[in-house]
Amino acid sequence: MDTPDQRPFSGAQWTIAAAGHEAVIVEVGGGLRTYRKDGVDLLDGYATDEVCPGCAGQVLAPWPNRIRDGRYPFADRTHQLALTEPERHVAIHGLVNWVPWRLLEQTADSVTVGYDLPPQPGYPWPLRLLSRWSVGVDGLRAEHEVTNVGAEVAPFGFSVHPYLQLPGVAVDDLVMRLPTRTRVLVDGRLLPVGVTPVAGTEYDWTSPRRIGGVELDLCFGDVIRDADGGSSVSLTAPDGSSGVSIWADAEFGWWQVFTGDALTGERHRRSVAIEPMTCPPDAFRSGRDVLTLKPGTTWRGAWGIRPGA
Repeated sequence: MDTPDQRPFSGAQWTIAAAGHEAVIVEVGGGLRTYRKDGVDLLDGYATDEVCPGCAGQVLAPWPNRIRDGRYPFADRTHQLALTEPERHVAIHGLVNWVPWRLLEQTADSVTVGYDLPPQPGYPWPLRLLSRWSVGVDGLRAEHEVTNVGAEVAPFGFSVHPYLQLPGVAVDDLVMRLPTRTRVLVDGRLLPVGVTPVAGTEYDWTSPRRIGGVELDLCFGDVIRDADGGSSVSLTAPDGSSGVSIWADAEFGWWQVFTGDALTGERHRRSVAIEPMTCPPDAFRSGRDVLTLKPGTTWRGAWGIRPGA
């Protein structure tokens, strides 16, 4: 049995592996700590004795990103959340990323974890969350379910926060393809104030090109979808010798891209967080693409990571 000084900061560790792919899912937050292919780390993860830095690999629900002043109206009531990013006076990244998830099922190549979110001040709706993580010949796959187990309609949004990297390739040199037509304009608190087209600007990566020196912590929308309704973002080495992509199904209509400039130490601008989101920042206030879960209904969404140029 673990003693307190031996227990990993991120709780129990569940390793899954198949076809040269390996990932570690953790108890704290139910998120993704590492992912590698043939021993090459494509996820910029963290150590077992490290507090998860920069929300790396975390599940973000029942809202992603920031809510201005932590305050929002819904169903003729106004709700006040705790200000979890006090320096910007906002509530950030939901309520499930620092809680212990429970193991529901495990095989050699998959693990399913769950968490029951209790009603609480600022979000008085109970939700049941399930995440099934798996690896196989196509890479990493994550399938998420969120069920409203209460008696009232609940507002809801979802995202995940993986940092992708190509070892030996600097962020500036990564060639990115980002299939979006617009970006969200933000103020000094990184809260949305408008939307503008990317065409003809330095924020247009609809055709692959280097990230360069631009500093990104921005949300992009008006997604250019694939035939199946989903979309994907890719990073490749300048010579095309290596690459990685992150895909998301049709439930996700926004991409947040963060080049890690606000992170300190070795993590500063070391990798790129590419986050599929169901709604943009501050959606509980704007209403933009907020999902409303009726009692007894379940939302389902999937995303994944694929190695290869």
